[in-house]
Order: sequence, then structure tokens, then C-alpha cells
Amino acid sequence: MIHNVVIHINNEQPLLADLFEMPSASDRTLRCTNLRGLNGKRPIFADDTASIFYFAFEHIRFVEIPPAALTGDGERPLAVAPGVRPGFGPDGASPEAEPDLEIDEDFLRRIREV
Repeated sequence: MIHNVVIHINNEQPLLADLFEMPSASDRTLRCTNLRGLNGKRPIFADDTASIFYFAFEHIRFVEIPPAALTGDGERPLAVAPGVRPGFGPDGASPEAEPDLEIDEDFLRRIREV
């Protein structure tokens, strides 16, 4: 079971769910259970969150699987090659942090004028 996967459905708010297995390229649907909103509440269209849900991939923009959800043997995430830590480069170096962006007041003023 893969827990706390975020399913991004076309023109809808993202949903949290638990997948039974990793989706493959040949799958036409995504099978999941424990469906809930990002706030943890039951979606309006679901009668019981413990039901099994099938979503057609044609209605899904993408599926976000956090690295912590992929641990199978407790040692490392299954989706990461051996010797590579998630969030780090292949050489083990940490990724560079993104610089804080400053708000360009002149740009905001021009947008407000439009």
C-alpha cells in the first residue's frame, strides 16, 4: 500500500489517497482507497472514504507520490537508485536552495493598471 498520494484531477482540487500498487504505463485507471481532500475531509462525491475508487487516467493531470510513501523495506525509497538519497544529487551533494524572490513593485503597478 502506498499512503498519502496526491491525485491531481483535471479542473478539480487535489485529493489524498492510498494506492494499492504503483501505476504502470499500461494502466487505464488508477485504483485507490481512503480518499480525502487535502484538509482530510471526505470529498462531496464520496459516500464512504474506505471504498475502492477507480479514476480514469484521462481525467488525471498527474499523480504525486511522496518519497516517504515508497519505503518498502524501511531502508530506502523504492523509486530511488541505490546510493542516492531522495532530494540529493547522484554525487550525494545537497541541491542548491532557491533564492527568495523579491516583489518588483514597478511590475505589480503595471499589472494593476491593466
